[in-house]
Amino acid sequence: MLDRFHVSDDIAVRVPEAPMRATVEDIFRKMGMNDEDSVQSADVLLYADIRGIDSHGVSNMLRQYVADFGTGSINPRPEWKIVREAPAIVNIDGDRGHGLVLGPVAMRIAIERAKLYGIGAVTVGNSRHSGAAAYHAAMALDHGMIGIAMTTGSINMTPTNGAARLLGLNPIACAVPTLEMPPFVFDAAMSAVASNKIRLARRLGVKTLPGWIAQLDGTPIMEEQEIPEESMMLPSGGTRENGSHKSYGLAVMVEVLTSAIAGTGAGPHRRAGISHHMIAYNIEAFTDLDVFKKDMDEYMRTLSEAPTAPGADRVVYAGLPEHEAEIDRRENGIPYHPEVIEWFKSITAELGIEDRL
Repeated sequence: MLDRFHVSDDIAVRVPEAPMRATVEDIFRKMGMNDEDSVQSADVLLYADIRGIDSHGVSNMLRQYVADFGTGSINPRPEWKIVREAPAIVNIDGDRGHGLVLGPVAMRIAIERAKLYGIGAVTVGNSRHSGAAAYHAAMALDHGMIGIAMTTGSINMTPTNGAARLLGLNPIACAVPTLEMPPFVFDAAMSAVASNKIRLARRLGVKTLPGWIAQLDGTPIMEEQEIPEESMMLPSGGTRENGSHKSYGLAVMVEVLTSAIAGTGAGPHRRAGISHHMIAYNIEAFTDLDVFKKDMDEYMRTLSEAPTAPGADRVVYAGLPEHEAEIDRRENGIPYHPEVIEWFKSITAELGIEDRL
């Protein structure tokens, strides 16, 4: 993430992973989830926090999930079912279950199908927010597979030249195994920044950058300024001249491969919450796994050792900064904004949960 989204060291409260994980698990149990699903859901959130994806960790997402459980939007004990399948393909009705549970369910099935058929593709309709897409894609790594995860985001983005919220932010993640180098793990929404980062920016008191958001009449905000109360997200690139039509098209593509192909409508016409699409590619079905991993190592090393442009410190690839953040945070604790710690103190007291923080 950009440095502006990280909590500054002078105010950050460092919390070890274990007490935070146990606290989050307890909160999910209080929301009505069983033990297995509570542990799974906490794992998705702590994955984000440990790897520096603060926009999708407990800071931003957990309080929204608690609110969604309260309104009945999330079914804490879904009876998901397979509604259609072919040898390498499965479509699941998620029964309004949490995406932190159903996303991993789908990727595990995709991995099992890929072991048999070389590829597995699983869609989930009638689900809810699935957290960081990278988590689900990365599940394939330990199986010698490439993982792809797509999910629909909130309808909060305007199309290029548009003046209405018609697009989901619709992130795509791709995780690719390596031998010695940190794996390539790409995860990005099709908007200029994830909408969660706008929420994070407000908490941290930082400004919007040019091309992130638009006024309600569709005019892109192309100068740094305070974040307005009402705005729309812009596709990555911000304007047609800067290539926003590319991410606009990708956002539509993800919508087609998630909501539409799951049979639940598309875009503003979705009929059943959030949809996901998990794909696993069994590398051994295509080529020798060791050769592939060595080739990936060579490629990633070349990228990370690339000459730098004037003023730049280094070149990184997707997954390398997160790998480095994980090393730091496992050793020194996860940095949280004091306001987040105060929220935890409040919610644990309200729910009668042990305050471990």
